[in-house]
Amino acid sequence: MSQNGQTGHNGTTPAPGAGAEQQLRRSLGFRDLVVYGLLFIAPMAPVGVFGTLDAKSHGAVALVYLVATVAMAFTAFSYAQMVRVVPQAGSVFAYARAGLGNGAGFIAGWMAMLDYVLIPAVAYLFSGIAMEALVPEVSRWVWTAIAVVVTTLLNLWGVRTAARVGFLVLAMEIVVLVVFVITAIVVLAQDGAERDWLSPLSGDGTQGAFALSAVVGAVSVAVLSYLGFDAIATFAEEVTGGSAKVARALLFCLALAGVLFVAQTYLVALLEPVSSAQLAAEPERQGSAFYDAVDASVGTWLHDLVAVSKAIGAAFAALAGQAAAGRLLFAMGRDRRLPGALSRTDSGVPRVALLVSAVITMAAAVWAARRDDGLDHLVSVVDVGALTAFTLLHASVVGWFVVRRGGGGAVSWVRHLLVPVLGAAITVAVIVEASGTAQVVGAIWLAVGLAVLAAQWRGRRDAERAGV
Repeated sequence: MSQNGQTGHNGTTPAPGAGAEQQLRRSLGFRDLVVYGLLFIAPMAPVGVFGTLDAKSHGAVALVYLVATVAMAFTAFSYAQMVRVVPQAGSVFAYARAGLGNGAGFIAGWMAMLDYVLIPAVAYLFSGIAMEALVPEVSRWVWTAIAVVVTTLLNLWGVRTAARVGFLVLAMEIVVLVVFVITAIVVLAQDGAERDWLSPLSGDGTQGAFALSAVVGAVSVAVLSYLGFDAIATFAEEVTGGSAKVARALLFCLALAGVLFVAQTYLVALLEPVSSAQLAAEPERQGSAFYDAVDASVGTWLHDLVAVSKAIGAAFAALAGQAAAGRLLFAMGRDRRLPGALSRTDSGVPRVALLVSAVITMAAAVWAARRDDGLDHLVSVVDVGALTAFTLLHASVVGWFVVRRGGGGAVSWVRHLLVPVLGAAITVAVIVEASGTAQVVGAIWLAVGLAVLAAQWRGRRDAERAGV
């Protein structure tokens, strides 16, 4: 066992001081981890933001996702470094605690909580909106609530069962994506492209010459499509075969998502009859740009197929997010940073933490579903929590390997310093580019977390003085 009471590389000990009723059941394999990661991300995540990115990047939307994949690879690499030495369910909470100290660990977990609770709420709302479009007689908030209940029951059943059902849903999403890719290639072969064949990588020229600043600005939005791949790390105590499998799954999931995102945005950009300049001038067309391009080039049947896939896929993206949120609450409860009841398990399943996560997510999702501007409110704040946690993750790599020399061996100035410093620079840059609303909400949430942390410190200090 290494310093700070953390585990060694094999991850056989879940956490220091954890009793039998605070341990998770090891039942997940490599495929299960990838399923959870891809479910959370969603293979066709670019569908909703394609128009926005096309307009922002002056048509170089495939290049945007290529750059975004490389940018997020720094974060994935830092996760892979830390999960090998701290293979615990708390993910970034546990890593920051090991590399930076207990206070930083709490703040990392607190900021990640904002992301893990609200991203499932957004996904549930997407599912409700899609189902209302298909069955308008039933209100979107009813569909949203149904999606929360169904996926919560699967999570309560157990991580292995949820992973099996999730695999079937993910397979459906992949099949729909393959259908789109094949159909797009056939249409392009028969009718040709609406834009130049290299335009998805170089821009369509309708907003002037290629502008690197436009691509960078779009990347700050595109990285949000990847949020969720890090949820894989929260299952570190439930994987068979050691934490190295978690590290491989993180990197594989990000690489696969990048390939899928670049391929589909490249193809749909070639099918897009509307220029990036037009989309920039008419922002109301950006949200449906992907669907409009499919309608114009292929037909409504593919539009409907993609819509149904998104409705089901969004609900199961929320399932993966809810499971990750439950593990984060479980780990923080086990460390007494949140109420200890959250660390209770039943047959290896953290049901209390899952139920608390589900209740919070249900409240946020249903509230948003009953408001016309609810989606905008949720989407505007989901990213800041994750990006702040990512920044602390990168700092944890430096803290653990360079400052504390927790690795026990020679320091790699590339893996342990250069990569995390560049990764932190990227995440900070994206936070700076975030909306004002997101920054304000993130700052308020951080302030509340610091107040909670201060109260905990005072409570422990008073208890020590009293000899408790």
